Amino acid sequence: MKDALEKKYKRIVVKIGSNVLTRADGTLDTTRMSALVDQVAELMAGGMEVILVSSGAVAAGRSEVVPKPHHLDAVGSRQLFSAVGQGKLIGKYYELFREHGIVCGQVLTTKESFGTREHYLNQRNCMAVMLESGVVPVVNENDTISVTELMFTDNDELSGLVAAMMDAEALVILSNIDGIYDGDPADPASRVIERILPGESDLSRYVQSSRSSFGRGGMLTKSRIAAKVAGEGTEVIIANGKRENILCRLMGGKQDEGTLCTRFVPASTPKSAIKKWIAHSESFAKGEIHISPLACQALTGEKATSLLPIGVSEIRGDFEKDDIVRIIAPDGRQIGVGRVSTGSQQARRQMGRKGGKALVHYDYLCLD
Repeated sequence: MKDALEKKYKRIVVKIGSNVLTRADGTLDTTRMSALVDQVAELMAGGMEVILVSSGAVAAGRSEVVPKPHHLDAVGSRQLFSAVGQGKLIGKYYELFREHGIVCGQVLTTKESFGTREHYLNQRNCMAVMLESGVVPVVNENDTISVTELMFTDNDELSGLVAAMMDAEALVILSNIDGIYDGDPADPASRVIERILPGESDLSRYVQSSRSSFGRGGMLTKSRIAAKVAGEGTEVIIANGKRENILCRLMGGKQDEGTLCTRFVPASTPKSAIKKWIAHSESFAKGEIHISPLACQALTGEKATSLLPIGVSEIRGDFEKDDIVRIIAPDGRQIGVGRVSTGSQQARRQMGRKGGKALVHYDYLCLD
């Protein structure tokens, strides 16, 4: 199997959901954790670099401490459980990896840490050094300091950001079901959609909107994140983390009942590193640039085009040079995001004029 592993992928991100790592009572399923660590160790022995994005800290903390009634709101409870559970979770990973002679390291992050290019690159450099040193990064959101408006949707969103940031060749999202079904997973007539091609991003007619018992996300979130990451050139696999030896079987290219999953086929032309960051930075946009019909036609055409001042009809919000902004079509639709070359005051002065450098250069423009 190792020969097959070495040929297919060099670097992958594996996201392990709360429902994979916890039992029904909220305690950590250490047997499942051990099995997954064994598989990661086998992949690494085959020459693969693995980054783990692991849920389970809040669920682990929930089983250790009981807050006093009416003293904590939802955010406070999450912070408490995470503060207790994060140490328990990484401690167990450390023990399990050590049995294989592998060192793991904890990387705690927040959504805000992805908001500036500087912080983004700092995180990327940290994980790159870890991988170069043979250390497995175990990434999780720092729920102890996150508040509602600054939280990731869930660790699916975080895993997509990490996969894009680290130029992973594949993102494996492990859940407690086999993939995306064409109906209710509880219905015996429903079947797993095994292959989703680029452009097939609207799966809302298939996907249930319910959320998991211990996590914040659901399959609808997973499908949206998966489609976005695949559109950037990274293969995405949604599979059942409780199936025996699932990671090694998937990465070894085996196709049988034991590896039933949903694969999002990656776009043939991967996006550049800077465009990947911009694509995932929409929630950090500082303003809006509204454009004319002709500019909209040019940007959405087949030829690569930058946004020039003459094509701008309105500037909304206050932003500075290198901030992220939304690009808005004449009908009010957002058609993309980009990094601006100038602040909002100067952009307003140049708006509608001929000449001058691009307000958003094509290299820093990501269309929806």
